Amino acid sequence: MKIETFDKSWFKDSKTLKGITGKHVSGQVSIVGGSKLFHGAPLLSLRGASRIVGMVYFSTPDEDREVANRIKAGLSSFVWVPYEEVGNYIAKSDAVLIGPGMMRSHIKEQNFVCDAEGEATKRVSMGFFEKYPDRKWVIDGGALQVVDVNKMPKGAVVTPNGKEFEMMFGQKLKENIDERSEQLMTLAKKYELVILSKDEESVVSDGRRVIKILGGNNGLMKGGVGDSIAGVLVGFLAKDEAMFSVAAASYLVKKAAERLAFRQGFMYNADDVVNLVPEIYGELVGEL
Repeated sequence: MKIETFDKSWFKDSKTLKGITGKHVSGQVSIVGGSKLFHGAPLLSLRGASRIVGMVYFSTPDEDREVANRIKAGLSSFVWVPYEEVGNYIAKSDAVLIGPGMMRSHIKEQNFVCDAEGEATKRVSMGFFEKYPDRKWVIDGGALQVVDVNKMPKGAVVTPNGKEFEMMFGQKLKENIDERSEQLMTLAKKYELVILSKDEESVVSDGRRVIKILGGNNGLMKGGVGDSIAGVLVGFLAKDEAMFSVAAASYLVKKAAERLAFRQGFMYNADDVVNLVPEIYGELVGEL
């Protein structure tokens, strides 16, 4: 098994942010997420995506617009879409992220036993997957924790943490990088998914290839970093293929973390990371 290592030269062939002549040419994405309890998570994802694509549509399953208003207070560069209309925007989007900040089950049993809140997230997610199976999906957060892996759209990108990985696949993530790479490739091939494991040595596989992404530091072990990665990821996915998009998002977040650690140690958060990603990206492509 060959393990490729991502580096900045890979951005040279990216289709993202090249030859932009209009907002639709640079890509459109939809993000479905948020709840009364978690409105910070989709904000991080929105920040990551909105700096890459021409248009971001956002909708929350919570019918109370208070969630959208809170998010609007922290970011203006997206279009809030009424939930009953979001399907129309998913249909015309180049890529879709679902799950950041959505309610998940509070029951710790496996086999996807959910409480009422988890069931609502599951129902919403499955409805979109069944109606729009051919979209380029990124599944994160609450949706990742309540939808059976067998029912996820083929080709979808999933970015589970260690706990979510065990919930999804019924096995612990291997610590050894070679064993983990083999594990991810086997599971990605079996379920026809693109799987990212996030660690000091992050690994992504689509069942055919394995890419390793190095870097980062312990400051990334904080809430919201996964939402930041998901937002940057879906932004690249609008125009680029999945393996590159996942690896590029992971790489940029890691490099942002390294810059922040140099400046201020580990006293940084996910907001700092996602806000620094454009600066890192600009420097990298300027060197190509």
